[in-house]
Amino acid sequence: MSRGMVVLKLGGELLENAARTRAAARAIARVAAKVTLVVVHGGGKEIDAALAQASIPNHQVDGLRVTDDRTLRVVVSVLGGTINTQLVAAINAARGQAVGLTGADAGVGRVKPAPPHRATNGELVDLGLVGEPLDVPGVPLVQTLCRAGFVPVIACVGADANGRLFNVNADTMAGNLAARLKASRLVIAGGTAGVLDAHGATLASLDASAMSGMISAGTATAGMIAKLRACRQAMDGGVTDIIIVDGKSPRLVAVATGTAPRKGGWTRLK
Repeated sequence: MSRGMVVLKLGGELLENAARTRAAARAIARVAAKVTLVVVHGGGKEIDAALAQASIPNHQVDGLRVTDDRTLRVVVSVLGGTINTQLVAAINAARGQAVGLTGADAGVGRVKPAPPHRATNGELVDLGLVGEPLDVPGVPLVQTLCRAGFVPVIACVGADANGRLFNVNADTMAGNLAARLKASRLVIAGGTAGVLDAHGATLASLDASAMSGMISAGTATAGMIAKLRACRQAMDGGVTDIIIVDGKSPRLVAVATGTAPRKGGWTRLK
C-alpha cells in the first residue's frame, strides 16, 4: 500500500485497561511509520462503568447510546478526557507523535442533532443528545497535523454550529471522517474477528446488499449494526477499501498497512 491515508477506528474494548491501551499504542506507532494515520476511538465500557458509578441509567439501541444531559457529561469526561489522554500518552511513549482531539476542535466533528432512530424492531427512538456528522468538505486541522507528521487521535464527541456538544457513535464518526478526508482505507477494529455469520464464522467479504440483509434479518449484533451502517456511509462517500478486523490481534497492524494475509480475523467490505 502506498502512503495513502488510513482512518483507524478503535473500539473501547481495545482500550479498557492499561495493557490493552499500550498494545494498541504500539500498533498505532508502527502503522504511523508506514502510512498517514488518523485514529478515532470509542470507550463504551468505561462509559458504562462511569454511568453505573453515578447511578445513571444506561440505554442503548442498535449499538447507539441514548444520551441525556447527565449521560453526555459522563461521555465527554470519559472520552475527551481519560481515554483520549491515556491513549495519546501511550502512543507517544511508543515513539509515535500523537495529538489528542475531539470532534469539537476546529470543525473536526461538526454535527446536527440525530433524527429519531428507526430500530431494527421497528420502534422509533429519540436518541437525545446524539449527533449526526455533517458532510462538510475537508478537515483542515486534521490534514495540517497529518502533513506535519502527527497522528490525530480523535474522541467521538461532536459540536453543532452553536457550540453545543453531542455524543457521536465512534463508528459513525470514523466513516464520516474517512469520506471527508478522502482516505484510501477505513479500518474498523473491535473485539470480534470481523463480521460473523449466523454460525459464528468470519465472513471474508461482504457487499452492500449482504450488509442490508444482515441488518434487516437480525443476524448482526447491535454493535455490528452500527459498524455496518457506518461502513455503508463511508462507501457512499467514496471510500473503496473498508475492513472490519479483530483489533485484539497483531493482525491489526498488517491489515492497516495492507500487508495482511487474505484470511482469518477480518472482513473486507465492498
